[in-house]
Amino acid sequence: MKSEILMLNESDLKSKIYNIRGVCVMLDSDLAEIYGYEVRALNQQVKRNINRFPEDFMFQITAEEFELLKSRFVISSWGGIRKLPYAFTEQGIYMLATVLRGELAEQQSIFIMRTFRKMKQFFLNNAQIFAEIDGIKKHLVESDLHQKETDKRVTELFALMDKYKVVEKQGIFFQGQIFDAYAKFESFIQSAKKSIVLIDNYVDLSVLERLAKKNAGVSVKIFTDPKTSLTNLDVQKFNAQYPVLTLNFTSKMHDRFLILDDSVLFHMGASLKDLGKKCFAFEILDSNLILPVLRNL
Repeated sequence: MKSEILMLNESDLKSKIYNIRGVCVMLDSDLAEIYGYEVRALNQQVKRNINRFPEDFMFQITAEEFELLKSRFVISSWGGIRKLPYAFTEQGIYMLATVLRGELAEQQSIFIMRTFRKMKQFFLNNAQIFAEIDGIKKHLVESDLHQKETDKRVTELFALMDKYKVVEKQGIFFQGQIFDAYAKFESFIQSAKKSIVLIDNYVDLSVLERLAKKNAGVSVKIFTDPKTSLTNLDVQKFNAQYPVLTLNFTSKMHDRFLILDDSVLFHMGASLKDLGKKCFAFEILDSNLILPVLRNL
């Protein structure tokens, strides 16, 4: 049975992410509210597909863990809980979206996992920032910290991520990481304020679906092989909802490039339609190379 849907902003979402057993999780009651389900109905869907939710995807928290959470967070919705909640990890939330299905579940899950990913990438890619804030690191990253200090670390790291506006310069996705790869490149597309230029010999309708996630008013130019499967009708239909897209042809390019706002140049190891199907990498090149690339189309 479905109930009223909760639409979150990033600040609201961060307050619903807890650190239990050393991993970031969300509780079934919060996820049910976000997806517009009653908690019992959401958990019934999970039980019907329990083989998709191993322990590293979902686990039931203990009475001690639950009491510890209640002692640190004032959340009125926990008052009437009679059964210990289930906690879902990042992988479990993604699997939950496949079980619940529907466009809303997909959109809400993408939003949730982007927030999870920000913190994870912050740990992996930005050791230099920890060096600059060594005093905070010494207090927050000790292995023997009390659970309350662990939760404090999560809050502090989110604040630092916002403060330093970390930008990933390069990355690699392995075969099968299709969702992660598409989510990452959609975040790049959504960061454009004025224009997007895509140079890719293998553009199809699935690429237009990704480009539809752009901000309103952002223009799009595609340079692709003349043998493309896209038609003028495809372009017209796209422009009817998400103007303005122009389709151009070139046979001079082998590699794939994405140019945002005439200032950021991505080199991509895979076509936008094939992200995650095989191992590939991306990197941000020197912006001085943008003009030479465009001149040689």
